[in-house]
Amino acid sequence: MLIDPAVAASHPETDLAMTRMFGGFPPEFTRAYEEIRPLPPGFPRRAELYNLYPLLVHVNLFGGSYAHSAAALLKTY
Repeated sequence: MLIDPAVAASHPETDLAMTRMFGGFPPEFTRAYEEIRPLPPGFPRRAELYNLYPLLVHVNLFGGSYAHSAAALLKTY
């Protein structure tokens, strides 16, 4: 049984953004997803913002390089 301690009802793009946060998903995954539900223009940019909250959670939990990643992301906006 799998239990997600951070269950959320949100836009489908938020889950796809998480697949980019830590890697591990091959390009075929996104292509297969888009065959069923095409992504609207601008998703890569929105994915960065969708990942900001989980990134800040990691800053709180682990600090270190996550803080640098969060700061770099915030500087782009």
